[in-house]
Amino acid sequence: MTPEDQEDTQPLLRPPDSAPRGRRVFLAVFAAALGPLSFGFALGYSSPAIPSLRRAAPPAPRLDNNAASWFGAIVTLGAAAGGVLGGWLVDRAGRKLSLLLCTVPFVTGFAVITAAQEMWMLLGGRLLTGLACGIASLVAPVYISEIAYPEVRGLLGSCVQLMVVTGILLAYLAGWVLEWRWLAVLGCAPPTFMLLLMCCMPETPRFLLTQHKRQEAMAAAQFLWGSEQVWEEPPVGVEHQGFHLAQLRHPGIYKPFIIGISLMVFQQLSGINAVMFYAESIFEEAKFKDSSLASVIVGTIQVLFTAVAAIIMDRAGRRLLLASSGVVMVFSASAFGAYFRLTQGGPSNSSHVDLLAPVSMEPTNASVELAWLAVGSMCLFTAGFAMGWGPIPWLLMSEIFPLHVKGVATGVCVLSNWLMAFLVTKEFSSLMEVLRPYGAFWLASAFCIVSVLFTLFCIPETKGKTLEQITAHFEGQ
Repeated sequence: MTPEDQEDTQPLLRPPDSAPRGRRVFLAVFAAALGPLSFGFALGYSSPAIPSLRRAAPPAPRLDNNAASWFGAIVTLGAAAGGVLGGWLVDRAGRKLSLLLCTVPFVTGFAVITAAQEMWMLLGGRLLTGLACGIASLVAPVYISEIAYPEVRGLLGSCVQLMVVTGILLAYLAGWVLEWRWLAVLGCAPPTFMLLLMCCMPETPRFLLTQHKRQEAMAAAQFLWGSEQVWEEPPVGVEHQGFHLAQLRHPGIYKPFIIGISLMVFQQLSGINAVMFYAESIFEEAKFKDSSLASVIVGTIQVLFTAVAAIIMDRAGRRLLLASSGVVMVFSASAFGAYFRLTQGGPSNSSHVDLLAPVSMEPTNASVELAWLAVGSMCLFTAGFAMGWGPIPWLLMSEIFPLHVKGVATGVCVLSNWLMAFLVTKEFSSLMEVLRPYGAFWLASAFCIVSVLFTLFCIPETKGKTLEQITAHFEGQ
């Protein structure tokens, strides 16, 4: 390693002798996490909106099966583009300004959907909200990881996924009482609130230091943490260093790249986005009368268990939660596939279960028991995902990359995630036709097995370490 390389890996922020006690960092995290809340709402919007649009009377556009598939999936294409744009913005405009800018396509997209009279307006609005989702899904974790101190970075970083699933649940609940237009109006509220709140929050001290704005960085640290850290000025020119393909020869770059992209791919191959996008359709396939209630139950479980994961993240560690999460998903996806395999036959297996009725009031026959196997499997899968593979890939993405390549590297990770989300979401219905529902879920179970092995052999533990210590680990220091 050359002297210049050694100089570049010096820490920008050295950990203080005692943990900072400032509380405004939690307010800043909440403001940034309104972005993930917005894109969670955008993800969940399709589930109640599609049935509403199928019932819509002229002049409102009506959806056939193909249009409904694109309405659910096109948001992920916009998000993939947003990941690329976000990677460019986060290094040039900064973390704070990037979050402020992503509110524009959020509000514009939902406004276009609200005014939609033609199908192209619906798809255009979804594409715009998807673009904002991609930017927010990249910038929010980076902003939060850079303002959080190590003792609570797992907790605060997990708030990204917690707000995403809260947004999905909010869309499900609001869909019970609001038609698709008013649901889109409600979607404008979280990004508008984020715009107002983020205007009062500072840029991250680490980014300000790379721009050699020492006084602003000290003021930001004072605001966030209530104390000034021990500062070390970064080398001159680090802000122009950027990313070059030749850097992929260095273990400090290629190792995080492999881990980050793999985490995003495995997250989508677990099948969770297909489950959430088509939650109601899946439960209809499972022969439940009140499929919308089942979707809300799944969303509630995801919120609760993501909150549990956030609370224990800095104690249990990332690797333990990822591995445990994967194991739970293997068994639950296999069990859900077994349900479909056992009920694929004839009408004798058809059963409708009222989720509001006590189990003891139902006839005790095999078909009802199989129906509750589907409920238990889906709930267990959701809980397992929420405990690990939901929040941790986004958290690790924001932790493992060096500052000078963070924009490009996180952009590639987000692009990988949303492209996989598009493929899974768009083709999930076709996959269920080709492999049958049981085959699709057994395939997801197989991918979960691979993800557990990847976690055990390839992912390092990052709890309690500063971002600079994590970078040094990959450099072999």
